[in-house]
Amino acid sequence: MAQRPTLEFWYDFASTYSYLTAMRIEAATEMAGVDVLFRPFLLGPIFAAQGWTSSPFNLFPGRGRYMWRDMEREAARLRIPFYRPNPFPQNSLLAARVALVGSDRGWTPAFTRIAFTEEFGNGRDIAEREVIADILSGLGLDATAVLADAEADTNKLRLRRIGEEAQARGVFGAPTLIAEDGEMFWGNDRLERALEWAVDDRARRADFPV
Repeated sequence: MAQRPTLEFWYDFASTYSYLTAMRIEAATEMAGVDVLFRPFLLGPIFAAQGWTSSPFNLFPGRGRYMWRDMEREAARLRIPFYRPNPFPQNSLLAARVALVGSDRGWTPAFTRIAFTEEFGNGRDIAEREVIADILSGLGLDATAVLADAEADTNKLRLRRIGEEAQARGVFGAPTLIAEDGEMFWGNDRLERALEWAVDDRARRADFPV
């Protein structure tokens, strides 16, 4: 049986539009016959490299007002809860470290969905250890052990290296979707186009092998 094409899903837990994508990407990729690779990372260093000290939605008020209204519309359309986090953006460092631990153990997608829901659906602060611990316990995991692994120096370094990889590959925002040939798509509204590309690229390479 031929291996299915893979689409990388780069996301930051503080990102509003990453929430929308995270809540629908598994169903969408399964329907398209595409595997999804969850790639948690931090946008902060990428924004800092552009001279930004906060989310562009805070730095540019008009853009921010549009985004919040757009999030309300899209969440209603997708029938998912939406709560404006306070503060925004939230500190996503711990959640990203935990998600990275799970990437080798198979529970990152489930953790990601629940963490986003707690933040953007229930208004909880994912910077708080108690919130992350509750999520891990709800997944049947040893929260104390996972948090220790997440805060180990090796995992911290791994997350930094992933951030460097994101910058090297041209990632500038979240969500970013990257097909196997390196084609990049930015934004929740580009998910379907990214899936089409991933499938078509695999077909093209089958027809014209290198």
